Amino acid sequence: HVRQLYALVSETLRYASVLEKLLDGAALLQAEKKLAPQLAKVLVYDLLFGKGLKCGGRWKALARRHRARLEAELARMKVRHKVSRNEDLLAPEKAVSAAASQVPRYVRVNTLKTCVDNVIEFFKRQGYAYLGKAASVEELKALSGKKFLLDLHLPELLVFPPQTDLHDNLLYTSGHIILQDKASCLPAFLLGPVAGSHVIDACAAPGNKTSHLAAILKNKGQIFAFDVDPKRVATMNTLLTRAGVTGCQLVQQDFLTVDPRDPKYSRVTHILLDPSCSGSGMVTRGPGEEVAPSAERLQALAGFQRRVLNHALSFPALRRLVYSTCSLHQEENEDVVQAVLQEWGSAFRLVTAFPSWPCRGLAAFSGAESCLRASPAETLTHGFFVAVLEQCREEAAAPSSLPAAAIENPQLGEGTEPGAAPKKRKKKKQ
Repeated sequence: HVRQLYALVSETLRYASVLEKLLDGAALLQAEKKLAPQLAKVLVYDLLFGKGLKCGGRWKALARRHRARLEAELARMKVRHKVSRNEDLLAPEKAVSAAASQVPRYVRVNTLKTCVDNVIEFFKRQGYAYLGKAASVEELKALSGKKFLLDLHLPELLVFPPQTDLHDNLLYTSGHIILQDKASCLPAFLLGPVAGSHVIDACAAPGNKTSHLAAILKNKGQIFAFDVDPKRVATMNTLLTRAGVTGCQLVQQDFLTVDPRDPKYSRVTHILLDPSCSGSGMVTRGPGEEVAPSAERLQALAGFQRRVLNHALSFPALRRLVYSTCSLHQEENEDVVQAVLQEWGSAFRLVTAFPSWPCRGLAAFSGAESCLRASPAETLTHGFFVAVLEQCREEAAAPSSLPAAAIENPQLGEGTEPGAAPKKRKKKKQ
């Protein structure tokens, strides 16, 4: 029954824009004022597009009462669009599904429970062919069948062909692997806290980035993960438990109401901030979802994002912060970072995020190229934006480099702050 319900809701979302027009044309919500819009969409989908109404009682009677009017409106819609099949009404949304079909299946190895080599061996025993580490994005594009690669940028990320379904795989159900888009892995990777650090995940649910932070910390240290919605916190608790995360305190609270001067946060040196946004970079968005939000909505989102970023920077021991969104809009990305940096003056600076990453921030202000962007076309990921901010300290002559440098520079050993200069060895007296 759960699978059937999931399929019904998924198909309802796929037809959401069509259903909205049907509801408006047939004036169903005006006639039935107590009927919730989302429930109306499900009923109308099942009535006109699905396998017939499965519900009973008053909902079934309500839908049948308006059936003739809804069928007439559907017929008029087909005439206006000059199509004969229901599926043809979805034609304007093909661009979104085409982008989604090009993005590979990314699999993050959960190093709290296993290691990359063991996961590779497991998939090889299941009949997958391991092709080694990718050398270019083109190699990722060429993946097909039961073949997979190690990602060219992130050391614990495996790449499978698009639409590879691993939800029933034992490694996923046991928490040994996390199904997480590559762009979504960048914020925790670039924050790069060392084991033992105190970290805040300010807008944490559903918890994939939180579990990534815990893996980077090796479960040593403390994570404070905030979300205001109790259901999302419960979901996050389930995910983190399955991933083997310890040392993480889940807090059901609006991050904006958290007191930065509270003694329990006095050792917080790293903050990951991935606030609510338009979600315009998500290639798997349903066709009924808002792809191009209005100017008013963008301004409202940007205002909230500036407030929450300002609040995060006010934690007294903060040394490094990553701000990220899954938005394509400059208003939510470069403009937010620029405005907040101007407010803080010389207290914080923008660090060049992942210098080898090919897609940089828009030239909205001097230094915006230090930010990075991701997109289906250029990086084979969801659309994403990441900025790394670092506190300016008098003893620091230049901005620190990034965790990527630690991978490339063997002198940076375990326990070194990402980007910190390697310590000079003292010569022993003969």
